[in-house]
Amino acid sequence: MFIIEQTGLAIGVCLLAMLCWGSWSNGQKIAARDKVPITLFYRDYVLGIVLWVVVAAFTLGSLGEDGRPFLEDLRKADWAMLGLALAAGVAFNLGNQLLVAGIQAAGLAIGMPVGTSIALILGLIVNYLAEPEGNVALLAAGGAVVLVSIACSAFAYLKKEADSQDGEDDAEGSKTKGLLIAGSAGLANGFFFWLITTSLASDFADPERGQLTPYTALVVFALGMVISNSLFEQILRRFADKPEAAQLRYRDVTTRHHWVGVGSGLLWGLGMTSLLLASTEAGNAISFGISQGATVVGVLWGLFAWREFKGAPTTASRWLWVMGGTYVLGVGLIVAARLGS
Repeated sequence: MFIIEQTGLAIGVCLLAMLCWGSWSNGQKIAARDKVPITLFYRDYVLGIVLWVVVAAFTLGSLGEDGRPFLEDLRKADWAMLGLALAAGVAFNLGNQLLVAGIQAAGLAIGMPVGTSIALILGLIVNYLAEPEGNVALLAAGGAVVLVSIACSAFAYLKKEADSQDGEDDAEGSKTKGLLIAGSAGLANGFFFWLITTSLASDFADPERGQLTPYTALVVFALGMVISNSLFEQILRRFADKPEAAQLRYRDVTTRHHWVGVGSGLLWGLGMTSLLLASTEAGNAISFGISQGATVVGVLWGLFAWREFKGAPTTASRWLWVMGGTYVLGVGLIVAARLGS
């Protein structure tokens, strides 16, 4: 199977994962623009993830002489490890849908930074305690600077919203509810990466019996998403879909929009696969820390592709420049934490 054994390549693949995770939400933007219910978009998104991991398992995960082929790995897997990967899929699905609902209720400026910041802090701590690799001081400093970067993006959005609303505030109750939902999303998303990496073998080239290779773990992870999706979809239906959109059925969605959702899932799946393949060489905490820069990538998409800040005040633009600078610095410190260890 295909594996990564060079630290530099592993860090580069982590950056690829960050780009994928920061870019898949463009599909959600297209769905929202064209009034496709977010619940129906999310079904196709999950389908895209399933398609990616199955194809990857029978190609990248089965070809070559290194490691164990997918089907052999699945036969030798310990039930406890399979359970961890399944739980990771359930935890991620819950966290991701809560984050979407939190943003819908509180707005992007509040929901996204709260959910992502909590996930980043928990993820760095949990993954480092489980696998203490890298310079802890540089890792902590890098995580803190990335949090500052995310906060800067929030300030930019707040300045933009304050200017566009002409002093009108959203309902306080809605923002409070959204804040709580986004915080819950961060708790779930802070643990899912630890769950799935705990199920992985420490050496993909010569995996221990019972432990999983990334490809097997991802197939079981996707199964967890499928099993839990019907239940968690109720969260999106309640908080994210508008009443008129909720009347649409799955077959009412156009083929083009189905492919938008599937494509978004394929992109996220590519990012997740990249992250797991790089995790043993780069370190779990560092891999997860770099990936959380996806929030800033998403903001950049909003800025340049979707023109979300067109006509925004100069103060908002200044916060965006600070965001970019602190983000680059934060990722640099996280990378240095691994290279300098």
